[in-house]
Amino acid sequence: MTEKLKISLKELRELMELRGDEAHDKVASLGGVQEICKMLDVSPIDGIPDDPLNLSRRRQIFGANVIPPKPPKTFLQLMWEAVQDVTLIILQVAAIVSLVLWLVTHYANVEDSEKVEDESHGWIDSVAILLSVSVVVLVTAFNDYTKERQFRGLQSRIEGEHNFSVIRGGEVHQIPVTEIVTGDICQVKYGDLLPADGILIQSNDLKIDESSLTGESDHVKKSETGDPMILSGTHVMEGSGKMLVTAVGINSQSGIIFALLGAAVEEAQEIKAEEKKAKKKELTSKSAHGASSPPPVSNSHTSAASVRDRPIPPIPEEPEKEKEKDSEKEPSEKHEKSVLQAKLTKLAIQIGYGGTLIAVLTVVIMFIKFSINKYGMENQPWDFSHAQRFVSFIITGITVLVVAVPEGLPLAVTLSLAYSVKKMMKDNNLVRHLDACETMGNATAICSDKTGTLTTNRMTVVQSFMLGKMYMEHPSFKDLPSQLGELLIHAIAVNCAYTSRVLPPENPGELPKQVGNKTECALLGFVRDIGKDVMEIREKIPEESFTRVYTFNSVRKSMSTIIPRPGGGYRLFTKGASEIIMKKCSYMIGMNGELQNFSKEMQDQLVTDVIEPMASNGLRTISIAYKDFVPENPNENEVLCEDEPNWDNEDGIVGNLTCLCLVGIEDPVRPEVPEAIKKCQRAGITVRMVTGDNINTARSIAQKCGIVRPGDDFLILEGKEFNQKIRDSNGDIQQALIDKVWPKLRVLARSSPTDKYTLVKGIIDSKISENREVVAVTGDGTNDGPALKKADVGFAMGIAGTDVAKEASDIILTDDNFSSIVKAVLWGRNVYDSIAKFLQFQLTVNVVAVVVAFVGACAVDSSPLKAVQMLWVNLIMDTLASLALATELPTADLLLRKPYGRTKPLISRTMCKNIIGQAIYQLVVIFTLLFAGHRMFDIDDGSNIQEPSAHLTIIFNSFVMMTLFNEINARKIHGQRNVFRGIFSNPIYYVIWIATLISQIVIVQIGGLAFSTSPLHLEQWLWCLVFGVGALIWAQVITTFPTRKIPKIFSWGRGHPEEYTTGVPLGEDGYDTDAEKRRSTGQILWIRGLTRLQTQLRVIRAFKSTLEDMEEKRSVHSLHSLHSLRSSRSHPGPRPMSDISYIDEDPTKTPSPLTEILKPTVVVNPGVRLNNSGDERKGVRWSNEPTNQPPTLSPHRHLNKILLPELPELVHETSI
Repeated sequence: MTEKLKISLKELRELMELRGDEAHDKVASLGGVQEICKMLDVSPIDGIPDDPLNLSRRRQIFGANVIPPKPPKTFLQLMWEAVQDVTLIILQVAAIVSLVLWLVTHYANVEDSEKVEDESHGWIDSVAILLSVSVVVLVTAFNDYTKERQFRGLQSRIEGEHNFSVIRGGEVHQIPVTEIVTGDICQVKYGDLLPADGILIQSNDLKIDESSLTGESDHVKKSETGDPMILSGTHVMEGSGKMLVTAVGINSQSGIIFALLGAAVEEAQEIKAEEKKAKKKELTSKSAHGASSPPPVSNSHTSAASVRDRPIPPIPEEPEKEKEKDSEKEPSEKHEKSVLQAKLTKLAIQIGYGGTLIAVLTVVIMFIKFSINKYGMENQPWDFSHAQRFVSFIITGITVLVVAVPEGLPLAVTLSLAYSVKKMMKDNNLVRHLDACETMGNATAICSDKTGTLTTNRMTVVQSFMLGKMYMEHPSFKDLPSQLGELLIHAIAVNCAYTSRVLPPENPGELPKQVGNKTECALLGFVRDIGKDVMEIREKIPEESFTRVYTFNSVRKSMSTIIPRPGGGYRLFTKGASEIIMKKCSYMIGMNGELQNFSKEMQDQLVTDVIEPMASNGLRTISIAYKDFVPENPNENEVLCEDEPNWDNEDGIVGNLTCLCLVGIEDPVRPEVPEAIKKCQRAGITVRMVTGDNINTARSIAQKCGIVRPGDDFLILEGKEFNQKIRDSNGDIQQALIDKVWPKLRVLARSSPTDKYTLVKGIIDSKISENREVVAVTGDGTNDGPALKKADVGFAMGIAGTDVAKEASDIILTDDNFSSIVKAVLWGRNVYDSIAKFLQFQLTVNVVAVVVAFVGACAVDSSPLKAVQMLWVNLIMDTLASLALATELPTADLLLRKPYGRTKPLISRTMCKNIIGQAIYQLVVIFTLLFAGHRMFDIDDGSNIQEPSAHLTIIFNSFVMMTLFNEINARKIHGQRNVFRGIFSNPIYYVIWIATLISQIVIVQIGGLAFSTSPLHLEQWLWCLVFGVGALIWAQVITTFPTRKIPKIFSWGRGHPEEYTTGVPLGEDGYDTDAEKRRSTGQILWIRGLTRLQTQLRVIRAFKSTLEDMEEKRSVHSLHSLHSLRSSRSHPGPRPMSDISYIDEDPTKTPSPLTEILKPTVVVNPGVRLNNSGDERKGVRWSNEPTNQPPTLSPHRHLNKILLPELPELVHETSI
């Protein structure tokens, strides 16, 4: 690189702000793109040298292609967040009050030495509770800290897998997008998500979706002579080309927007403070003029200020009518939770109500009983020490509530999902959204692509038809007529994307390496097999010399390239699906290379004799044809053109072709696929194949895979016939008509992406099956985006998939293999069962602890289980149990049952039977010990004294032993008798179990006053163990009782999730800068555990979206795509843009401060502005004109729905 470049960062940034003709004129004024290449010291053909020093220098001058991430929260910050929990605060306050009261009474009664001695240990309970709270805070903060580190690691893996093609030193390299520098020459192709800003050097029919920046859904045509500007964060929807990178990272257009939004967030607190001051003034002055509007946001943020130094005028207020409409719509725009989350929310609400009632009753009874005893029966006067007893009653009540709410449940969900995701990565499933893992366990239908998923995607030409005869082996080039041979190899070499190549094998004996489109690689391999080298032809005819390219898309199902003809005029090469190309052919090169007319009868005969037999053998048939445009003396199959034809008239140009050859391409079925499909069918999952291939090829592959079997009642349809069956006389799709087709449909051939979307939506919306269908879909193309979004779970191909498809998906198959989907089903079902196992265990503990505490409060002066003991049982054992049960490995048995579906109860009758049965056993044991234990063991009755006693220690220890052994029972939830099966397959489980047992021994033997325990001798320990083992024996008795005799009312969580998704608002996509610090008074604060449980559910959502939010922050290439592509995903109704939900906000009462932050228009360049129109929560729209567009099927949405949830504060909102 020369010492100084001739163009600066500022000049390049100003250049990239221009669009359309203005941009073209500016580039031309600088001497064209070739001259800009010289200014950047880069060759437009060979790119920049692959020299580390050169690359480092460019990064210093122009910046790196990353958005600097927000630093992670420190451990102290996470601790501070953890200590904000309402219950922990109440416990701390109560413990401190109790401690203060003890100190006052202790030192006030110094004269009464007997009383002082009795209460000398009164401080221990308070200190123990404070220590327990400290442990909880530390554990919570540590969990958050490790989770964030985990997901940053996972994020770096996702970033590492996003590569882009650049030319350096004359060689094409695939490099991570973060390594792209200004001056790189990038190859742009269909399906790419553009990682940087640039200027086109060469293009072929290039169309870009810029909706993520402009809000316009129409694809924008890009060309060197028209609009040459390529912007980061946009998608290539059609065509190909090469671009010169001119801006990366924070200097790209999408990076600039992030800087602006970052500046807005910086000032959020300041604006809010000013708003509060204004409100205070209004209240004090009782003015009727209303609160003053917030000041406009200036770009004071350093990076933003350097980007734009322009004033920011305020925008007018919204009309009242629009606001009313928005407020009407708002309630319906709830975040749709996954099946499991919805069921858990309903269960949490029910438990919260029950727990609150019992806790309040416990406190009231203890208050009344103490008051009657002291002031009524004993007639004692008020003493200051009584206040301490009242506080201890409140602590007991709070502790009952702590135990009542399943604290470990969200942790179990999170652990199970996180553990499964980590394991699924080894099974070639890269999970992008955690809820997809659990949803996959409920899948009832899979709509799969054929190529690459069911087949190997290693395509080879095995048969060919030319010169009027079939070749089962490849002919030699010498055996072909010279004219045909030259035309054929040129047609393939030129009319295949130059990014598709067949490279020599890396090791001797291996197959050649295919790079790019696999169908094109098969054709290039065919040229090599007949003895010619395509690279020689490509060097003579570079892409820059092409006159026009009609790139492949799902409508054309063909590709055509027009090049200048050596003798003057033009030559058109076409390749594509045989049925389509043959209809456009009027001539054919027949026997001995002679030209012959290709009549309708010959076409029909060719279909019958050649195409159908090939397709029936599972071959994909491709036809290759050409057409010449000559300036004079045209032959029969040539077209006279004195002037340049109108290339926009595609139908006229690509017609009257001359057929050169027809090839049959084999794509073998993956050997493991038939067995994987059998597993799916046994598991109650219907597999359907949706392909663009013709119906005969599709049927053949479906039979080889086992999707269709002889004797089954099934339908195989083409897209055209499918549309006829599902549309009424007006051409409208009717759900009733779809319901007649989809149950039997197994193969949909010659289908378009729209057909795929229609099928998926039809199955999901159908209500003809009782449990409702849960649909998974695979996709690899850009146009698969809508179907991938609509599906409950979208699978994208990691190898063959386009960036657009990957961004729309939930899970990426890193090996493009159908058998990996089966593994996802297995892990999904395991997640569901793991949570059910934990629920069975947890609810048994909760029921027993709450009943014991309640009855103890009524029968004796205080609960036989002390507050610290219950905190140990609840916070420590539950956390450990959730870790143990959530990390159970899946077994093959999981695929032998039907899917649960959307409506199956979360807690089945079998589980309910186990919970109630075990609770009865434990309560009988505990109450027997409570009321008769002192006589059984010949020990003092410790129920009425404050000192630790052997009696109450035996009760506590027996409860823990029964709970521990019941944890073994909880491993089975379907009524299996052998609860020990596979227990040693999970080291985490048995290590935790043994560690818990050892901890209990330590607590009992040396816990002393801190845990209110008295050391037990061997006989007492043996009795406690007997009671524990009794839980295993009792479980066998419970299993014997037939489940079918239990009424269905005993199953909890029944009903469709949609019925109760609005039970607890899990947030809107507004952003609240104070969300971490305050709790909305509108929330159900009195349900202590529920508030905490909701906060933890937010963690699960954060797990889902941390991947995408961090990806969007750290790497420019994903700035707009993830949420834009998933914005309208799933049914029924809108889905918020961010998967992190804010539980503490009441959207109807608390407007998002971000709305205020971004109300001012941020002027980015003339004619383009950030504005706020329509829905307040949408925040920002980037557009040239204010638009009121109707919704479209486009998978891309406006920036207003994409960027706002991605603000830095959201990324780390993972506190429990």
